[in-house]
Amino acid sequence: MTYTSSARQPEPEPRPAWTRGAELPPGGLESSAANESNVVPVTAAHTARQEGSRHADTSLPSPETSAKGKRSTPTAGKVRADALRMLGCVRIATVRQMAEVITKDESDGRSYVRRAMKELAELGLAETNGKAGRHPIWNLTPAGQKALADGNGLPPRPKAGTGAKAVKAGFGPHGVAVTDMILAYGGRKHLTDWQVEVNHAIKETGLSFNTDAVLALPTKTSEVRLIELDNGTMSQFRLAKEVWDYERYAGHRVWEGTRGSIGNTFPFWQRHRYTRSQTFPRLHVVLAGKEEHLLDNRLQALADDVKGIAFAV
Repeated sequence: MTYTSSARQPEPEPRPAWTRGAELPPGGLESSAANESNVVPVTAAHTARQEGSRHADTSLPSPETSAKGKRSTPTAGKVRADALRMLGCVRIATVRQMAEVITKDESDGRSYVRRAMKELAELGLAETNGKAGRHPIWNLTPAGQKALADGNGLPPRPKAGTGAKAVKAGFGPHGVAVTDMILAYGGRKHLTDWQVEVNHAIKETGLSFNTDAVLALPTKTSEVRLIELDNGTMSQFRLAKEVWDYERYAGHRVWEGTRGSIGNTFPFWQRHRYTRSQTFPRLHVVLAGKEEHLLDNRLQALADDVKGIAFAV
């Protein structure tokens, strides 16, 4: 089911795409990077990361394996460093989520991570401010962010928050759900290519909104992928409004030219945000948190509310 917008840009491919659920496309993220019909978006902060990747690999490698084929025990220092790096990317995570990435072990791995987080808390680098069910939600402290930056564990990410305020305000479960979504879309392999709560704004119009997650994994035409998660807690009106905010952002144009000349207009995003993209990054809306038939109803309602914007399921 596809709807075409009259305000759309002249590029041949439809700009946004919506996907229900966090399933990987066939062949994983690499296949979607090669096949543009599956996904796509970048922020100014991602630019520094992509350029820096030529000199340093900031990915989280898979746990080492011994000659006998058994997974080796991670060192305490490595677990602490990987935990800091992961929280620097996803901002909010539980021990289970960190163990899944750092140690790939659902039982013993959690004990390694718990010990590491206790040590990081004693050092003042990480803290908990709430829970998801019975599980503490961890985030970096400002000192932890500084340690990560000083150690070159990640490219500089100016204005990135720690996530503490969101957890204290009651949005911890949503942040944990976003982290789960990120882990479903490639987990360890692409973890350091993600940013969360990335602001998009046009000062002249007063438009401002945050994208739940942005993945810097370029395709042939775009630098990144934009992903919004609705975990069943958002009103139908609010969900539709968020989609229309992206449409307004993508459609805003700015005038450029010398004084006295006719000049020309260009898309705001192409001049000031996604400068290496040929088309505006696709938006993916992940619907979760409800039973399947309710997700189908929500999907149909969203389609009705955002007619005029292309979307694919």
